Amino acid sequence: MSKEGGPVAAGRARPASRHTAGGPVAGASAGGRVQELAAQWAPTAGRVMLGLVLAWFGYHELAQPQLWTGYVPGVSGGSTIAIVLVLAHGWLLVMLAVAITAGVALRLAAAVAAVLLLQIVITLAVTGGLTDVTLRDVGVLGLAVCLTGDGRQRLVLRR
Repeated sequence: MSKEGGPVAAGRARPASRHTAGGPVAGASAGGRVQELAAQWAPTAGRVMLGLVLAWFGYHELAQPQLWTGYVPGVSGGSTIAIVLVLAHGWLLVMLAVAITAGVALRLAAAVAAVLLLQIVITLAVTGGLTDVTLRDVGVLGLAVCLTGDGRQRLVLRR
């Protein structure tokens, strides 16, 4: 071992690693620190952004359900059952948004959101084909799927 703490190879001392278990040490480059910071916080940023999207659409479904009844498959758009289904969908979106944003049961909430978004994507694809809205929702679905498996989150409630 060299004086710096790194292994000695062929008579020359290698510099010690610039990273520790807690993060970069003082000598790390600015680019490396930014990259590490992005890697640590990107899942959290994605989680908050998914929560905002779900909250936005949930709020609008609750505020004006009659504008969304046309998306309910197999039910007449003007029927009371369509409005009730949109309101239930809106509440579910808001509850998922709160859970995902707050980091409460994150993987479960993200999995439920992924199933809900899959239903939305399938319904949009069947009724309207592949449109910009359908493909946007495929991207949101992908984000929800990614959050179901990511255990490296910051600002999450844990036991």
